[in-house]
Amino acid sequence: MGDEHKLSARRKHTLKSSMLVVANNLLEAEANVKAGEREKFLAEKHPPLELPRSKEELEELCQKLHEQIDISEDERYSLEFKLNMVLREVRDLNIKIVDLRGKFKRPRLKKVRMSADAMLKALLGSKHTVNMDLRANLKQVKKEVKEEDKQLRDVGDWRKNIEDKSDRKKMFDS
Repeated sequence: MGDEHKLSARRKHTLKSSMLVVANNLLEAEANVKAGEREKFLAEKHPPLELPRSKEELEELCQKLHEQIDISEDERYSLEFKLNMVLREVRDLNIKIVDLRGKFKRPRLKKVRMSADAMLKALLGSKHTVNMDLRANLKQVKKEVKEEDKQLRDVGDWRKNIEDKSDRKKMFDS
């Protein structure tokens, strides 16, 4: 991206503020819709109350209201019980997940000196027949020592060598 696509600080600020205004308007609209739905629900469930004129009608209305309260309390209690059961089940499943994931400390492994043969015997048991001593299966090769190599190896002190060669140098100088 080049410099021409970058926004100035003032432009960024105006964009952010306009986005906040739009988001605030959306939140207010959503809150109004929820309040309207709540009012509608309450109007359906509880029609406006008509107060009776006589004492008998008032007692009858009170008994009716008490029955409705009992029914709603029973529903509330059963819903609360179901909710607690579900929450308990979720908690138990989370504990099982943690247990299955394995939150245990791995033991530090100790270094064990063991040959390859001993290791294979420990792993394979009596079935182990492979011999891991690879050097035993190699052919023996005798090395012929050449006379020149012997001379090169037995050079000795290099200063003596230079003194011996100095007479050759005199031949070339003259």
